[in-house]
Amino acid sequence: MIMEFFKNTSLRRVLGTDERSQVNNDTNSSNSKGRNSTTTLSSISSFSMLTNKRVLIDSTAKLNPLYLAKQNPVMFTVEAGFFVVLAIAIFPNISAEFVSQNQIFYIEVAVILILTVWFATLSESLSEAQARARVDSLRALEREVSARKIVHGKEVVVTSTSLKPGDEVIVYVGEIIPRDGLVNEGKAFVDESMMTGESNPVFKEKGDHVIGGTKVASDKMLIEITAEVGKSFLDEMVNLIQNATRPKSKNEIALTILLAGLSIIFITVIGTLLFLAYSLGYSVDIATLIALLVALMPTTIGGLLPAIGISGITRLGRDNIVAKSGKGIEAAGDCDVLILDKTGTITEGSRSAVGFIPMQGYTEEDVGQAAFAASIHDVTHEGKSIVDLSEEKKYIPPLLEKILAARSIEFSAETRFSGIEFVASKKVGTLNKEQEEEFREIARTVVDQKLADASTTPIDSLEEDIDRASRSKVHDMFMEIERIANETSKKEGGRGGQVKILKGVVDGILKSASPQVNEAELKWKAHEIAEKGETPLAVSIGNEIIGLIVLKDNLKENIRQNLDEVRSTGITTVMITGDNQLTAQIIAREAGVDQIMAEAKPTDKLRRVVEEQEKGHIIGMMGDGTNDAPALAKADIGLAMNSGTAAAKEAANMIDLDSNPSNILKVVKLGKQLLITRGAITTFSIANDVAKYFAILPAMFMVENPKLEALNVMQLHSPETAILSTLIFNAIIIPALIPLSLRGVRFRPEAPEKMFLRNMTIYGLGGVALPFVGIKAIDMILSVFMG
Repeated sequence: MIMEFFKNTSLRRVLGTDERSQVNNDTNSSNSKGRNSTTTLSSISSFSMLTNKRVLIDSTAKLNPLYLAKQNPVMFTVEAGFFVVLAIAIFPNISAEFVSQNQIFYIEVAVILILTVWFATLSESLSEAQARARVDSLRALEREVSARKIVHGKEVVVTSTSLKPGDEVIVYVGEIIPRDGLVNEGKAFVDESMMTGESNPVFKEKGDHVIGGTKVASDKMLIEITAEVGKSFLDEMVNLIQNATRPKSKNEIALTILLAGLSIIFITVIGTLLFLAYSLGYSVDIATLIALLVALMPTTIGGLLPAIGISGITRLGRDNIVAKSGKGIEAAGDCDVLILDKTGTITEGSRSAVGFIPMQGYTEEDVGQAAFAASIHDVTHEGKSIVDLSEEKKYIPPLLEKILAARSIEFSAETRFSGIEFVASKKVGTLNKEQEEEFREIARTVVDQKLADASTTPIDSLEEDIDRASRSKVHDMFMEIERIANETSKKEGGRGGQVKILKGVVDGILKSASPQVNEAELKWKAHEIAEKGETPLAVSIGNEIIGLIVLKDNLKENIRQNLDEVRSTGITTVMITGDNQLTAQIIAREAGVDQIMAEAKPTDKLRRVVEEQEKGHIIGMMGDGTNDAPALAKADIGLAMNSGTAAAKEAANMIDLDSNPSNILKVVKLGKQLLITRGAITTFSIANDVAKYFAILPAMFMVENPKLEALNVMQLHSPETAILSTLIFNAIIIPALIPLSLRGVRFRPEAPEKMFLRNMTIYGLGGVALPFVGIKAIDMILSVFMG
């Protein structure tokens, strides 16, 4: 971002070579330190969460049977088994028929069972702690700081909480911006990494918004406070995160019902086994039956399911995306059609001028001078880039004083052009201070810098120097217009020579053009520009079209790679743009987009969403305007920009605090990752049961029926160690998988079939094999202590 700005000529005027180098070195150094410290803090925070008092208290509080019965039926069943075994441990003589082990054994089983439940609640509390850490880190930025308030032209040090909208503060390099505001004076780099995650400082100049809590990385700025206490961007972020709820998604509810159903089936099986064993004359210990029940139930996924869901929202939060509910994240996992705006999502969203194409009879300089005049009051990035390109090529028009004081013609969706209008015969009054500074700054490009900067050099003198330096057909047109206008004004006693200089879409400019304009030439040249994926803008003076401005909007970094990854998972991408069909096709081909909607209107988004949903597709899209709200509400995944309207944010099920449209790709990838993680751990949990059959069933019956010794394939030491080692493995596998549930299974951009086979191999076969090794290892350790 910094290097892009260095290419801009306006920065070259602000900073000298040495200053630029120094800023770059300083910011790179600070970023490097920041990254190192972030890594260190991340490692420390992961450990500190485990020892955090609140996490331990919360996880213990969640052992409440009423909470577990409502939220986690699997763990409620395990806890019920704990109470039964605990009762037997306290009253070992309660039954001579179903209690056959010593009291120590029952105490050991009870401890392992309650630890199994606690490990499950601990995983949930850890994931909640991660979510709270995001809010806490933002709250830390809300601290009160000193501010240099400007009072009657003097600096007065006050507290940030005492500032009100309209107050002006000056902030120097290394100081914290006290509250959200608008830059009134100065240019500086601002470090917003603690707020947005953007590692490179962002350049701010007059008119730009700044965020309270961020740090000025270079120079100084005069800032007008715009936010009241408690209503800043930071406060809005905190409120959004705190108010975001996490109801269970449909997939999660369905899986919970499945696990509850499996629990009921296993309880029925164990009850039936007890009845059959009793009928056949086998003595069965209640604690052993409970151990078998717990071992066979999918306790691993049952214990980690809440953590997986919460961690998904937390990972979104790290990317400054707030999920208002679980619906969007769940849908992201099933998304198969992604509707993307071209501007800001696929391209950078800031088209820049890269060239001037003249009509026959004109030169590049003619187009540059006319484009400069038409863009002088255009404050958009596009307009500034046209002025910068003209200055770089020294294409400065005559009558600069009148052009600066001209009336601005704003762009509208109806006319699709913008520019200026001035009266050639009208004498311009004295330029105001800002206009004079701008005049002298422009004059430096063609006049000696010392002469242009000297306050003793009259504006009229500089105007004459610019006129002498500018010798082109457009220059002669301007001068002829002024001459004719002056003559007309003298004869008629009024104002003559009203001139419009416009730039806009080719069709829009053609409507007001002279019939003598070579329309075929203009459209042919515009077509050539569009074939390269660039955008043509026509430039006119009066009703004469001078030529075309070439605008280029670069593709976002790595956008093709990101879209290729999304496509490899079976998702179709659709690009919506207002560009013509040819330009849209070129950009789509470069970015790797599957389908396009060119020359689209805002209402076309909703129509496309409805069409795709009628075909049975799951749709993801983003938007920021009120006109996007219906489509955002209708889409399965609706991502609204935080900079957008209230209607858009209300309609969407997610809000991107960074207002970066390309983050929709992150949402889709995370949704896929959550789906994969949930499926992988479920597969692993169910596959675990195979080894447990070979551990507990022989332990239950081989004393009375030695033939069942053949089932003891792991050659476990004794029935007691077999049961305890199985329960211990069943318990410790939950905390062992907590990091995986919080981090998620790695997302790989590949076909669903290939992903399924790989995960079945790793988590299915691995889930079968690992318990055999784990249970045997624990049994060997227990045999040392239990003889």
